[in-house]
Amino acid sequence: MPEISRTTLLRAAGVSAAGMAAVALSSREAAATPPAAEHPNVTLIRGYYAAYAANDLRALRDRFFAPDIRWTIPGHHPLAGVKRGVDEVLAFFAELARAGFRAEPIFLAADGPWVVDLHRGWSTTPRGLDTTWALAFRIERGRIAEAVNYPGDQHAADAYFWRVFPLAPLPDRLRPRAGR
Repeated sequence: MPEISRTTLLRAAGVSAAGMAAVALSSREAAATPPAAEHPNVTLIRGYYAAYAANDLRALRDRFFAPDIRWTIPGHHPLAGVKRGVDEVLAFFAELARAGFRAEPIFLAADGPWVVDLHRGWSTTPRGLDTTWALAFRIERGRIAEAVNYPGDQHAADAYFWRVFPLAPLPDRLRPRAGR
């Protein structure tokens, strides 16, 4: 049986030396072309995650959150529900910090006023929750006006937050709080 050369194989596949050179040149040009500029709303969310990681509540209030922000936490646990306004959202974040909750972005994309993110979210105090989350952020005038969380495992999130934030025992749980 005659030996088959690389050239014969390439010709049989319809690839010529000129075609291979063109592919090699276009690959080099693509590598040399800088990536498109990042969408400004993606840049904003990257900054938000940096401030969140540093527990910089002042930056969250002053640079990232709209005064009338709305933050939705789905589920059936003590932290679930809609938080309205900066004070409620920051109180929610303070509880997450108490649980040692951390977040690390995996993917960010923007389309108009919306940024969608996938991130790893995990707990450290106590350990026990480590899952992928998605968030949809709506940006207005350079600030986060709305965020909606989508946990990768709602049942695990519910179980974890109930373990960390249990209800007060009866009768204290039913006792009216001041101001109500």
